Amino acid sequence: MNKRALSFAAVGTAAMLLLGACGGGGDGGGDTAGGEFNQGVAEVVNPSDQTGGTLRYAIAANIESTDPGNTYYGYVWNFSRYYARTLYTYAASPGEAGREVVPDLAADLPEVSEDGTTWTVRLKEGLKYEDGSEIVAEDVKYAIARANFGDQALPNGPKYYQQLLDDSDDYEGPYTDADDPLAGFDGIETPDDHTLVFHLKEPFVDFTYVMVQPQSAPVPAEADQGERYQTQVVSSGPYKFEGEWNPGNGITLVRNEEWDPESDPIRRALPDRVTVEEGVDQNEIDQRLANGELDVDLGGTGLGPAMKGQAVPDEETRVHLDNPETSAHYFVNLNVHVEPLDDRACRQAVQYAVDRNAVQRAWGGDIGGTIATQVLPPAVDGADPDLDLYPSENNEGDIDKAGEKLEECGQEDGFSTNLGVRSDRPAEVAAAEALQQALARADIDVDIEQFPSDTFTNTQAGSPDFVHDNELGLNIYGWMPDWPSGYGYMSQILDGDSIKEAGNSNISEFDDPEVNELFDEVVTVEDPAGQAEIYARIDEMVMEEAVIVPMIFQKSVLYRPENLTNVYFNPSWKMYDYMALGTTRE
Repeated sequence: MNKRALSFAAVGTAAMLLLGACGGGGDGGGDTAGGEFNQGVAEVVNPSDQTGGTLRYAIAANIESTDPGNTYYGYVWNFSRYYARTLYTYAASPGEAGREVVPDLAADLPEVSEDGTTWTVRLKEGLKYEDGSEIVAEDVKYAIARANFGDQALPNGPKYYQQLLDDSDDYEGPYTDADDPLAGFDGIETPDDHTLVFHLKEPFVDFTYVMVQPQSAPVPAEADQGERYQTQVVSSGPYKFEGEWNPGNGITLVRNEEWDPESDPIRRALPDRVTVEEGVDQNEIDQRLANGELDVDLGGTGLGPAMKGQAVPDEETRVHLDNPETSAHYFVNLNVHVEPLDDRACRQAVQYAVDRNAVQRAWGGDIGGTIATQVLPPAVDGADPDLDLYPSENNEGDIDKAGEKLEECGQEDGFSTNLGVRSDRPAEVAAAEALQQALARADIDVDIEQFPSDTFTNTQAGSPDFVHDNELGLNIYGWMPDWPSGYGYMSQILDGDSIKEAGNSNISEFDDPEVNELFDEVVTVEDPAGQAEIYARIDEMVMEEAVIVPMIFQKSVLYRPENLTNVYFNPSWKMYDYMALGTTRE
C-alpha cells in the first residue's frame, strides 16, 4: 500500500534530513547532497558500481506497449533496452558524447557500398536469448518484417524500413505464410547466421539511426504472437519478464542469466529487479519521488505543474533537479480534412489567435520551455529562430489578424471545433485550456476531448478515421527527433508518405507534393549545410500552410532521489539514461 502523500515542503525537509544521514553509498562514494541543480545534464551524478536492490518506476498512463516493434513513445524506446538489444544504440554518456551511435548486437559499424544503397551489418557471435538459444540474423530480419510489412504489421511504430527497403513492395508480411514467413522479403538478405545485408531503394545517409530504433531487436519467429507478443517478450538483454505483462497491471523484470555482460558495454545492469507501476496520478508520482517511495518517473517528461512550481524555488529540493532542453516540441496539429480547417485561411486564423505566453505558463514558464514560432527545435540543423510568420505583440495573439483570416475563409462569425489532448499529461491539459480561452477571443469555440496517452497515437489522434468522425480539428501533440536531424524530426509528422491508418503521427494529414519531394531529396545530400538549407525551406513551407501551431520547446524538470546512482541526462534518449541507473536501497 502506498503511503499517504505528504506536502512537498514537509517531504523536502524530512527527506533531506534522512538521506543526509544515510549517505549515497556504493563504490563511487555518492554525493550525500544529491548533487547540484542541473548537474545531471553535463555529468554523472552519484556514480557507483553498487549492484542489487530494486529500481522502482511509475507512469501516469499505462505503458504504450512493451513490444519493441510496436512502440513510438521515447520512454519505451529507452526502457525496452532492459530486455531488448538492438543492432546499434547510443553511447552511455551525458552531453554531446551521448549522441554517438555505437554497436549493440552489431560487431562494428555498418559497411556501406559506394552508391549508398547496400548496408552490411555483422552480428557479434555467441549472443543468446533468455532460454539459451542463439540470437541469429534471421531473427532481426523477422522482427523488422513483423513491424513494417503487410496488413497485419504492428500499428504503433514508425515504418522507415517499409519506406526504405528495396525489393519488398509486394511482400505481405510474415503472417501470410506460416511455413515460410520471410518468403518474398528480399530487402534484407541473411547469407549466414551473423550477417544482414540491407538493400535500399535510394541512398539514405541516416540509415544507421534507423537501426538504432527498437524494431531491430530480434524476435524468434516461433515465439511471435503478433500484438500479444507484448505480454512476454523474449529477452535478449540483461533482464527478462517475471510472468506476463498486461496493460495496467505493472511489470517486474528480473535478471536474465543468459545475458553476457562482456558483449554489452552499454548496460550496467546494476539492480537485481526493475518494477513499474502503471496508472499512477502524476501528482502522486511526484510526491512519492520526493519522499523516497519511487526512483524514476518512467514517462521521462518531468515533474507536473503543481510540483514543479513548489520544487524549483526550494533550495533544498533544487539539488535533486535537472532542467535539460529535451529537443521536444509541443504543438497543435490542425487537420486539413476537418472543416473548416481544410481552408488555409481558417488555419491561419488559429495561428494568429493563440496566446503563446499563456501556453508557456501551462508548462511552468521559462523553466518549462521556450516559446516556439517554428517547427524545428533550436538544436536541429536548419532551425531558424527568427522564423515567425504569425507575430503578435508580446506573443499574446493578434485577434484583428485572426478576424481578417476568418473573413477570408468565409467564417466571419467564427466556428467551432474539437481539440484532442492526453488526459494524463497535466501540462498538456493546461495548455488545452489556455488555447480554448485564447481562441474564444476570436470567436473560435473549442471543445476539449481528453484521451489516455497509451491509446492516443494509435486509436484517437493517430487514427484518421477517428479524427474525421469526431471532428478533431485540433490535437495537441509532442514530438522529439527520432534522430538528431531535420529528417529524423520532421518526416514522420509532415511527410505525406508517413500517413497511416493507425498509429499515425502525421496527425494534420499534411500531404504536400513539394514538401514530400524535398524529404526524398534531402536524404541523398551528404553535405550538412545543404541538408540544413532544405530543412529550413520545409519548415517555412509548413508554417505558411499553417498545419502546425508551434507552442513550446520543452525543458523538463527531472527529479533524482538521493538513492539513485549513475544519474545523467542523455541527449539522444531525451531523458535519464535508464540503462545506467542503480540504487543504494536494498
